[in-house]
Formats: sequence, structure tokens, C-alpha cells
Amino acid sequence: MTNPAFQSTLNGSLDSKGRVCIPAPFRLVLASQNTNGVFICPSVFDDMLEGFGQTLLDEQHARLAAFDPLLSPEYDDIARAFVARTMLLPADEQGRVRLPDEMIAHAGLKDRVVFTGLSTKFQIWDAERYASIQAATIARLRQQRERAIAKLADGTP
Repeated sequence: MTNPAFQSTLNGSLDSKGRVCIPAPFRLVLASQNTNGVFICPSVFDDMLEGFGQTLLDEQHARLAAFDPLLSPEYDDIARAFVARTMLLPADEQGRVRLPDEMIAHAGLKDRVVFTGLSTKFQIWDAERYASIQAATIARLRQQRERAIAKLADGTP
């Protein structure tokens, strides 16, 4: 049996106390991974937050084990960008977590947020910002498809 995945795009809100309610389907995935709460870290690539459970955290630690922790610059880069910035946030009975102020600022979160399931992780975006990100993603995929169709028509691999 495969592990449940974070999937779908779900709307949410950030309350005046800095809390978001992790969507119920995402909480089920977290519970299946024996994650008491949710792991959250600021993205190093975009103005949003990455959310995940124990499974992805364990996989990241296993990747780090391939590097010498005292001599490898790659170890330090990955550990600083990911491990050092990841927090386990406890959830209350309603599935709400309090996001740290610096994470809210990093992601530019306002009152409306979007949770996007990406299989082994999910992201938390400001709803307005996510609309343009999603449009750009779809445009890139359409361009890739058009290039692939053009190559087929030309007979190039």
C-alpha cells in the first residue's frame, strides 16, 4: 500500500493571532506519518512556506548522512537552509498551528492563504501571490507541451 500524499489546492485563512488551520486531508497524511503537528520551514526558492511530515524529514536526514558533517560544505548548506530553519509546530484540537512571525513575513501571508499539496510536501502561499504563480506554472507547462509537439512534427527526438 502506498503512503497517502498531500494533494489538492485548498483555501484557508490566517487569523489575527497568526494561526492557520491545516486542512483535514493534510492532517490525515501527517497523522499517517506519526507527525505530532506539522513541520514548517521557509522556502529558499520562493516567498512561501514548505510543510511536511516525519517521512520527508527522515528522508532529508538520510540525504545529509551521505556528507561528512565536519568537512562537507554541501552538508552545511543543506543543513542551514533546511534543518536549521525547520520547526515542528504543534496543532490544537481544530488543527490550527501558530506560524512564527518571521515565517509569516517571509511568505508575505495576509488574511487569505492557499495550501497546495505537492505529494510528499505541501506549500502555504498568500492567496493573491499564488494566483500569479499558478498561472505562470500552467503557462510554462503549455510551452513545454508545444515544444514537444513541434519536435514530434519535425521528427526530432
